Amino acid sequence: MTNQTAAPPAGGTEVAGRVADVLLLFAGGPEYLGVSAISRELGISKAVVHRILQSLLSREMLETDPGTARYRLGPAAVALGVSALRRFNIRNAAAPALRRLRDETGETTTLSGLVGDERVYLDQFESPYEVKMTVEVGRRFPLHAGSSSRVILAFLPEERREAILGRPLAALTDRTVTDGAVLRDRLAEAAREGVAVSLGERQADAGSVAAPLFGPDGEVHGAISVCGPRHRFTPEAVDRYRVLVRDAADEITRNWTTRR
Repeated sequence: MTNQTAAPPAGGTEVAGRVADVLLLFAGGPEYLGVSAISRELGISKAVVHRILQSLLSREMLETDPGTARYRLGPAAVALGVSALRRFNIRNAAAPALRRLRDETGETTTLSGLVGDERVYLDQFESPYEVKMTVEVGRRFPLHAGSSSRVILAFLPEERREAILGRPLAALTDRTVTDGAVLRDRLAEAAREGVAVSLGERQADAGSVAAPLFGPDGEVHGAISVCGPRHRFTPEAVDRYRVLVRDAADEITRNWTTRR
């Protein structure tokens, strides 16, 4: 009997390309997609799309929307996104400014990245105070609530921003803005000032001030913030933090774009 090396399956490269195309649809389009929409957009059969989705679902690259037949990026895809952001040297570029900002304000400073249509904490420098805010690195948050989320949303391309605003907006606290018209005004203000302020929008007892970070491609990819107990975010403190956070974000963006 002659031993033979099996030939690679025909069409393997084509299949890999289709899988990549499906993932890219989720990365750049609506949060949720169904089989029909993907089939129509990519010009491939529903049967093929369904097989690809089931494979990605089994690896947690996608997850399903409860009660519907739609899918969105899953935790494994988010982890890859976080890893990619880290490989942009954003954490290295941000660390000196965030550490100094923490020392200047006495409050916790954070770094967030945009992953899909959500925000993920990438790093933090904790306040020395006994009573302080800390964040869960790697956790996902929506883009309509909180200063870091809102300042990212304010600088997204209009079409993508409107797609996010067109979805149901959950109230995370009794201060979360869920009215589209009001939120659009807040986003316009953040875009004009280059900074966003939250007093209890995402967490009831938290205050924060955030500014956007722009990558080498000129697009918004994240944000930095100062955050702490809401009672310490007096109008005077917030006015001071606006300037400090905006200056720190400008410095980080410059460092990031020169470290390619």
